[in-house]
Amino acid sequence: MTRLLMVDDHRIVRSGLKLLLSDYKEITVVGEAGSGVEAVQMVREADWDVVLLDISMPGMNGIEALAQIKRIKPGLPVLILTMHPEDQYAINVLRAGASGYLRKECTPDALIGAIRTVVSGRRYISPALGDQLADELEGEGYKAPHTELSEREFQVFCKLADGQAVSEVADELFLSVKTISTYRARILDKMKMKTNAHITYYAIKRGLIQ
Repeated sequence: MTRLLMVDDHRIVRSGLKLLLSDYKEITVVGEAGSGVEAVQMVREADWDVVLLDISMPGMNGIEALAQIKRIKPGLPVLILTMHPEDQYAINVLRAGASGYLRKECTPDALIGAIRTVVSGRRYISPALGDQLADELEGEGYKAPHTELSEREFQVFCKLADGQAVSEVADELFLSVKTISTYRARILDKMKMKTNAHITYYAIKRGLIQ
């Protein structure tokens, strides 16, 4: 039996997914979390076979939760299930340790297949993400600047885009202000930007923040 932890801030979404998964006896939703903070705590306190994780959540979002979950239990598969298109987050979350990326508009068969794939120890790559990765490997197509950021740079990028000051980001990530300032400088250089306002504008335009 696959023990699944479902993480989504919308109760109705969790209820719908739980009902859908109830048709598959080998997968059991053993736990539910409505926030990233709650998910991290549940991962600390119990054993799971897979985590189904949303990205857009208040407080600690899915990207931050993913980073903490992988630090606590590096071998635990985390499958991202989100409304965001692949070109917004997929490359970055896979780089951060996610085992797969799916959109909420996927079919039930695709979701079940993805869960089975990541539980078996493999990565799940959707056809849309596969096309994106193929284009990048072949050097074709446009690469969104944020996909070139490292895992930590992208984490800092999201916090700066959300309007947090360098000191606030440093406190949350338990790093020095100097270290966060260095990450900020790298982000601005890689993305050819000059201010935090440019970061926020880019993130809003790309749908990375609401």
